[in-house]
Amino acid sequence: MATSLGSNTYNRQNWEDSDFPILCQTCLGENPYIRMTKEKYGKECKICARPFTVFRWCPGVRMRFKKTEVCQTCSKMKNVCQTCLLDLEYGLPIQVRDTGMSVKDDMPRSDVNKEYYTQNMEREIQNSDGTRPVGMLGKAQNPSDMLLKLARTTPYYKRNRPHICSFWVKGECKRGEECPYRHEKPTDPDDPLADQNIKDRYYGINDPVADKLLKRASSMPRLDPPEDKSITTLYIGGLGENVTDSELRNNFYQYGEIRTITLVQRQQCAFIQFATRQGAELAAEKTFNKLIINGRRLAVKWGRSQAAKGKDGKDGFDEMGTGLEPVPGLPTSFGPPMFHPMGPPPPPPMALRPPGHIHYPSQDPQRMGAHAAVRHSD
Repeated sequence: MATSLGSNTYNRQNWEDSDFPILCQTCLGENPYIRMTKEKYGKECKICARPFTVFRWCPGVRMRFKKTEVCQTCSKMKNVCQTCLLDLEYGLPIQVRDTGMSVKDDMPRSDVNKEYYTQNMEREIQNSDGTRPVGMLGKAQNPSDMLLKLARTTPYYKRNRPHICSFWVKGECKRGEECPYRHEKPTDPDDPLADQNIKDRYYGINDPVADKLLKRASSMPRLDPPEDKSITTLYIGGLGENVTDSELRNNFYQYGEIRTITLVQRQQCAFIQFATRQGAELAAEKTFNKLIINGRRLAVKWGRSQAAKGKDGKDGFDEMGTGLEPVPGLPTSFGPPMFHPMGPPPPPPMALRPPGHIHYPSQDPQRMGAHAAVRHSD
């Protein structure tokens, strides 16, 4: 190679010397007191074959040691992690990201063209502020809905587990619990995920992980609006304890006028009622499987009508167990089944029913714990 480590002094000014690697949160690990070893010009980049500074570390307890595989120039050109080669912003393979952003980045493969292209990208990186990607990725359009749905917002530390012990599979491992490798049965060898190539991952071609994610995106569930046009309420689940009313309003006000926002801290959910059905449908379409607040992916569903709640609950009784008089003009419900040979028990006396005609739970004065005024007769 014209720029390899074996070329001794040729083009040595392009060899990379860095002080800290470019890593994703998963590869870095959850240990805040991590230790790294640094080896200057310790290895050739697996993409451009130029010597670079290699970092090696252990992400956590019972994890395998990891090291950087590509140089920082190749990492910045694709905006990927130096170890796993996944996108730093969405946590997805390059092929999935480029498909979602409609990017077609045809990088040269020959040695001379690759070296010339890399030098031009280095010059463009030095002239930029370092906060935006360069090349075709910097000119890309806004991410598609598919990319936002597949984005990985939380680290997946199981990816750092040790490899499977091949001696244990053959029944010859004598280390026992001291073995640094996993004692588990391997998966199906015919699984396409078992055959991965780092260059295919970087160039975004023939990546089995990307093919699996793209197939999953094509079969993802949809949130269809209910047939009842009077429903204008959305259910937001998985809020946690830090999501506030103002944060929800800031995320949903752009879709239409919001009538009310009700937070239920005990259930960690919220109900957002829009003034129009059109605004609720637009909000459901734009936020389903894409709503992320404070790093948490929230569940978005349609609210349920009072009629649907009545079918699942007890007919004629509200949440407090108060007897309700049926609404005039509607057919009466069926009576209880006859389990006793003498017939059903008699209905409760009229004196136990609340005074007045109560057709809905909101008409009950004792529903929220209030005391009805007692009128003393003369």
